[in-house]
Amino acid sequence: MLLERIKIINEELAFRYSGKLLLRREIPLSDSSFQHLLHLSYFTPISSFTYRLFEKQCRRCGNQKPSLLGKIPCPHCRKTHLYCRKCIQMGRVMECEPLYVWSGPLPKWKKYQSPCSWKGNLTKAQQKAAIRIVKAIQQKEKELLVWAVCGSGKTEMLFNGITKALQLGMRICIATPRQDVVRELTPRIKEAFLTVPIEGLYGGSKDRDGSSQLMIATTHQLLRFREAFDVLIIDEIDAFPYHKDPSLPYAAKRAIKKNGTMIYLTATPNKHLQNRIRKKELSHVFVPVRFHGHPLIIPSFKLCFSLKKYLNHSILPDSVVNWIKQRNNKQRQMLIFLPTIALTENLLESITTILFKENIVKTKKEVAAVHAEDVSREEKIQAFRNRTLTVLLTTTILERGVTFPSVDVIVLQADHEVFDEAALVQIAGRAGRSVDDPSGQVVFFHQGKTNAMVRARDLIQQMNKKGGFI
Repeated sequence: MLLERIKIINEELAFRYSGKLLLRREIPLSDSSFQHLLHLSYFTPISSFTYRLFEKQCRRCGNQKPSLLGKIPCPHCRKTHLYCRKCIQMGRVMECEPLYVWSGPLPKWKKYQSPCSWKGNLTKAQQKAAIRIVKAIQQKEKELLVWAVCGSGKTEMLFNGITKALQLGMRICIATPRQDVVRELTPRIKEAFLTVPIEGLYGGSKDRDGSSQLMIATTHQLLRFREAFDVLIIDEIDAFPYHKDPSLPYAAKRAIKKNGTMIYLTATPNKHLQNRIRKKELSHVFVPVRFHGHPLIIPSFKLCFSLKKYLNHSILPDSVVNWIKQRNNKQRQMLIFLPTIALTENLLESITTILFKENIVKTKKEVAAVHAEDVSREEKIQAFRNRTLTVLLTTTILERGVTFPSVDVIVLQADHEVFDEAALVQIAGRAGRSVDDPSGQVVFFHQGKTNAMVRARDLIQQMNKKGGFI
């Protein structure tokens, strides 16, 4: 009886801690229990920093920039120790405190016979991608890029691959740079795999354990994992901050098992990925059409003199107001993208007043603004999804990974540097995503065309051409 109980406890610990890289304070065990596990070599301490010649590197996030490494007096030994500023939001890593990895019995993940409860049908283009994803997982290929246009149904393309991985007893993580995408994906994946325990991990999420067989997480959460996943899917690999923050690819490479499969999803692969494809260094599958069979919406450009001056004075130019009044389908909701948090907040009142005055909204409560620092961000996005809100002002946090069935899209100051080619393609991809309304409008208001704007429009037209629409 005692041996059986010990076995059960060991299995529970293995599921909870295997594949993780944790500080002692992140392991909620009593000191006596923890010391006993250390004695059994179930946990192994590793140094928090590595040293090579004159370089010092944080072992958790890979940071080695001297400007992001500091020193602080240790409260325990009163000596001054190195610490990492780069990943401090996830708990301070200090030179005198080791990180711990699980080195006890490995967990045996469940093999599911028929885990997928989704009853939908894939298009031919989706089926091609789904078959390729399954092949990559079965054959344990190192990498695969799924290049699929906005609205092609990338999530549904994954279902067969996830099913195959679960049937083989593998552990899977879908990681994305944006927490809004985690919040959108988690209920969809849970609905598609009703019998599989699933966690959605991001800063402030209710799920905290990180021990499920199938996980959806922000890429920042991967900093706490080490050789944990058989299949790691990076959604929107070109999105900020993943492609700008070297600690995130570092964490992703460490989080996957040595013989695991990394699958990248994107509608806008950067030049590095495209070069790897051309050199045949990266296998890929291409999906050039949306799931409903209609083309991508090509954005129109509207020149607006002194646009920046108007917006900085919290004034909406007449050309923008007139376009809003003359929209061809006023039943659609409207997403208004702005380049900065300050503009998003400052323009809310004036835009709301104009929309109410022109009878575009019935009450001023139908208009809201949202950005990365908004504490009510989740509630506002859900209200827009529920159509309680008619108009939503937003920064680039909603440029990708979220689906609203019937929206028109405006970009104010589309010539701002924050709107690069990929961002503009993704923003345009928010419109026309529904079978019932595949023809939303997208307008870029500017005071001078940029190369990013032109390249974004050209890329959308190229995708439509490859999809057989031009």
